[in-house]
Amino acid sequence: MSKIIAIYPGTFDPITKGHVDIIERSSRLFDKIIIAVGENSKKKTIFTKEARVELAKKILVNYANVEISFFSGLLVDFAQKNNATVIIRGLRAVSDFEYEFQMADVNRHLNSNIETIFLTPTEQYSYISSSMVREIAELGGDILPFVHEEVAIALKKLYR
Repeated sequence: MSKIIAIYPGTFDPITKGHVDIIERSSRLFDKIIIAVGENSKKKTIFTKEARVELAKKILVNYANVEISFFSGLLVDFAQKNNATVIIRGLRAVSDFEYEFQMADVNRHLNSNIETIFLTPTEQYSYISSSMVREIAELGGDILPFVHEEVAIALKKLYR
């Protein structure tokens, strides 16, 4: 019986409790989850790729079937290289849907063997975004309700 490998891509700048919620629930659905920490030419990240991967590794250390990897280039190429047949995408609000739906269609066109599934975060995390967390941190607000302590410490160091 073949194992189902899924990829959860994102910039994870920083990884939030909403991301972890999607990862935790996905880890029960698939044999292996690869957290694909990527670059996005449309986004300027505050953490280096190495820092984003390291924070994810610290936070997700207790998930035996979760692996963290950096990637660049086309997601479908990364998925194929890692024998993944599923792409996981989180949807927080209706506003996310149109973009994610277009990306799913493009990815299906590029590689019809890879399916995209959408998961919504648990209600308590549905409003959390990395950009919101960065803004609160930059302004000196309490971000612990939104991120794990490791991330909060890293953000405080960054915005001193």
